[in-house]
Amino acid sequence: MTILELFLIAVGLSMDAFAVSVCKGLAMQKLNMKKALTAGIWFGGFQALMPALGYFLGSAFTAMIQSVDHWVAFILLSFIGINMIREAVSEGESCDSKTAGDSTDPRTMFLLAVATSIDALAVGVTFAFLKVNILQAVLFIGLVTFCFSVGGVVIGNRFGSRFKSKAEIAGGIILIAIGLKILITSLFFHA
Repeated sequence: MTILELFLIAVGLSMDAFAVSVCKGLAMQKLNMKKALTAGIWFGGFQALMPALGYFLGSAFTAMIQSVDHWVAFILLSFIGINMIREAVSEGESCDSKTAGDSTDPRTMFLLAVATSIDALAVGVTFAFLKVNILQAVLFIGLVTFCFSVGGVVIGNRFGSRFKSKAEIAGGIILIAIGLKILITSLFFHA
């Protein structure tokens, strides 16, 4: 997996956290950088943790499904991508009451961080099949998500929620495209 592909996966995965961060920023009367950094740490940390967990779970099954691993990666990434697009289209531009508050208390942030990083667990499983350098991948995903989350709070505070669903749709398209690239490369370019 190239650094560009890893970057695109990181961007795709960070879009849910970005959308929630936009809602957090929207709820703030005045931009609070401490809360923006807190959101970045929670979301970036969990986006790094979940693919690592998925990788170790996937590693246990790699030998059993090695002949179809490209299909597994394609199906998982496409499912996640389609789900992100579907949720973005059905939710419209609104921020719900669970995400719209500006609270960054540990309980709230834990629940939001887990909810926005479940997709990363499945991506971690695909990393095991693709023999990705997991340390590099999780650090990269965590850092990209941290940056997008902090940026999301700032954007939400300054510009409102008009970027929320567009970001989720873009993230979904990116994940589907990478899944398709993995499938095509494995079927047609590897003997």
